[in-house]
Amino acid sequence: MTITLHVCITCRAGQTLSEGEVAPGKRLHGAILDAGVPDGVNVVPVECLSACSQGCSVALSAPGRWSYVYGRLSEDNAGDVVAGAAAYAAAPDGIVPWRTRPEIFRKQSLARIPPISSLSEAAE
Repeated sequence: MTITLHVCITCRAGQTLSEGEVAPGKRLHGAILDAGVPDGVNVVPVECLSACSQGCSVALSAPGRWSYVYGRLSEDNAGDVVAGAAAYAAAPDGIVPWRTRPEIFRKQSLARIPPISSLSEAAE
């Protein structure tokens, strides 16, 4: 199954950017792509994840799985983001055992969102 790694490309990480300067979020996105994304991980740039006060952020999601938002990231974390996305892709429910997560995914989680229930499950 393909999972989605959303990367906020407009994030300024609290910086004032000069004209023409590339936003830290866009640099993170490029570094993730350069790090080599594993099969089954679809990287999608997004304009905002509403985690502006938490630095650069990414979100992992897939149908029927828990979703996660991580923040306080930089382009230096690209390899760990890719490793975390691969571990998430391998976890059937999206829950990667805490000790096997990259450290940034242990310490920089901003939100964990339950899977969306089907309409029949929600009615029960």
